[in-house]
Amino acid sequence: MTSAANLTPDAPAADRIPVILERLHQEYPDARCALHHENPLQLLVATILSAQCTDERVNQVTPELFARYPTAEAFAQADLEELEQAVRSTGFYRNKARNIQQACRRIVAEYGGQVPDTMEELLTLPGVARKTANVVLGTAFGIADGIVVDTHVKRLANRLGLTQESNPEKIERDLQALVPREEWIDISHLLIFHGRQVCSARKPRCAACVLNDLCPSAQV
Repeated sequence: MTSAANLTPDAPAADRIPVILERLHQEYPDARCALHHENPLQLLVATILSAQCTDERVNQVTPELFARYPTAEAFAQADLEELEQAVRSTGFYRNKARNIQQACRRIVAEYGGQVPDTMEELLTLPGVARKTANVVLGTAFGIADGIVVDTHVKRLANRLGLTQESNPEKIERDLQALVPREEWIDISHLLIFHGRQVCSARKPRCAACVLNDLCPSAQV
């Protein structure tokens, strides 16, 4: 573990972030996207389904879903009611099914059936905002165009004093200013893993946290 002898929790975030990143990499060397997928389309669909739903539930639904609808064309041509029932257990299933189908219709019509690999193009797809676009770009294409800000990243970024914002896009901008671009993809995975395993919403395990000596919110 990197020594932080000269750092305190109230040190500037820019000074603390290299140590935070190094420790999280050491703690979670296998941190990666938890949504099971084999290609960009599957990741796009899984990410749309993950809104207001756990990754575990999505991963239970997607094997059968992807077997039934293996291509963007298949989703585009699906019977909407059947698609709704296939994703029903993920919640908000009518909106999700409609967004998936409309996104896939645009992918077929505008992008030859292939998920586009730019932020600008992804944001034209129904149901896709910056978070989903960042997931697809970073995980499926290895493109660091931004930083995924989900509920875990939002919570930990605030607790660690990396931002004072509550709006995800403002949090993303603050993190982009602090974090080296080559870490933009990994930092989300690292914070999500840490949020799930240690820094939970209701009862953070500060005494077991590798960042407690650098965290202004630590209770130890």
